[in-house]
Amino acid sequence: MTTPRPSTELSADEARRIALRAQGLLGTPDRRSGVRGVLRHLGAVQLDTISVLARSHELIPYARLGAVGRKTVEDAYWKDTHAFEYWSHAACILPVEEWPHFAFRRRAYRSRPHWHHDLPDGVYDQVIKQLTTEGPLTATELGGAKKTSDWWDWSGSKVAVERALMYGEVVCVERRGWKRVYDLAERAIPAAVLHDELDDTECLRRLVRLAGRSLGVGTRADIADYHRLKGEQVDAVIADSGLVPVTVEGWAKPAWADPEALATPPRGRHRTTLLSPFDSLIWERARTERIFGFTHRLEAYVPRQKRVYGYFAMPVLAGGRLVGRVDPAREGSTLVARQVTLDGPKAVPAVAQALVEAASWVDCTDVRVERVDAPELRDPLVRALSRLPA
Repeated sequence: MTTPRPSTELSADEARRIALRAQGLLGTPDRRSGVRGVLRHLGAVQLDTISVLARSHELIPYARLGAVGRKTVEDAYWKDTHAFEYWSHAACILPVEEWPHFAFRRRAYRSRPHWHHDLPDGVYDQVIKQLTTEGPLTATELGGAKKTSDWWDWSGSKVAVERALMYGEVVCVERRGWKRVYDLAERAIPAAVLHDELDDTECLRRLVRLAGRSLGVGTRADIADYHRLKGEQVDAVIADSGLVPVTVEGWAKPAWADPEALATPPRGRHRTTLLSPFDSLIWERARTERIFGFTHRLEAYVPRQKRVYGYFAMPVLAGGRLVGRVDPAREGSTLVARQVTLDGPKAVPAVAQALVEAASWVDCTDVRVERVDAPELRDPLVRALSRLPA
């Protein structure tokens, strides 16, 4: 693909601020649109099983809106069919109006020749019949989620309903105790968007455009990663996506930007907050290093003795920079900072503020600091915490 010559040059600082605004972390938060507004602004909110302070899909609107009620978050996603769950960057909550634009992925799953799990004869039809007459249902209610206690050893009904979800015949209509609740797509998805009429090119063009808007500015790899597209899929449509080529100081690869992001300089209040490791601001490691000079890695699946920052280290955003990390836990009404990493003494007030706000949000009345990587900063952090209102 021949890339048009960029007409816009951005400094590294401009690119960083554009990215922050595009992700809803610079400027006045859109409280009127609430959680649903955050979802539509980001285009995708990643789900994950880990819950420390809260689950990731709760942490993401909290980072942008502040102490929004956790029931409010769940209702915003699942009530009145405003969203659906599907494979995007990973398992994600997606705005329901984007259902038609994932037709290319549903078609790809339907034509997939090989699967990790075998599908027993007749089980798929039985699951669809059961959902038709009894749904919505969990996998357990459909006949059991597992054959054995091993997490990967799915039962036939679990294999069938997950296959039906990938095909688009079934959707997840809510999470109940973290279990997916499945129903027929024809019942759950509004009729106006329940179709696979768009061809692959139209789907890809829309998702590339959405990714560019949600990133503000990004490389080919950044844009592809947002909805886990292939590089060649991005190449095929980016010229017609509405994104414009730009150069960014210090970026070795070509980049594209949302023209609306270039129209006005990004200004406003910076959010100070703990970020989920699965937040779309930082979920792509190479981009995070390029924009923030910050090495981000989830260590939950790293053996304990090899962890550097902790099990669920949450980056701390303040002043438009990533200034440290906190590995949190809860003990009753106490938020425990098991390990804190600070980018120097100037980070202390911001980290203290982020900890106190997060504690209040999850109904903790106290914050206890255990280990600080720079021991000389532990006492200043504890003092800063004591000066902040609970």
